[in-house]
Amino acid sequence: MLGADRVLAAALADMEALPDDAWEKSVADPLLLHFRLAKRDNSDTTKEDEVNAEIRAWYEEYQREQQKLRTEARDNGRNEGRNEGRAEEAARAVLTALRVRGIAVPEAARARILAEKDPERLERWHERAIVAASIVEVIDEPS
Repeated sequence: MLGADRVLAAALADMEALPDDAWEKSVADPLLLHFRLAKRDNSDTTKEDEVNAEIRAWYEEYQREQQKLRTEARDNGRNEGRNEGRAEEAARAVLTALRVRGIAVPEAARARILAEKDPERLERWHERAIVAASIVEVIDEPS
């Protein structure tokens, strides 16, 4: 069976000549089928081809879905990174406005401003920092 051309053809002919219940056939047939060397009847081939096509289609769909998930995760990560960068930039703008105006910013207030991730709140704080007289007027929310 490990031969090529005429040797393989002779080995396959010898296997074919064995009785159907020969133990050699029971051992060799699965391997021959696996390596597509054995003769099969057309009904088995058609059914196997249909199953193979179905499995292949399922696997290709699976690969597409996995690629889609990887792309979405990558895009979400990028968007998250952009949003974090924008929030950090907005927080620094608030601190810059306060520094330029000469308003002292205690460490707790600085940490609160830098930790804020809400862009709308940071925008409000920035607007207030431009006209406020103290840090309290900037980050304390009106009740």
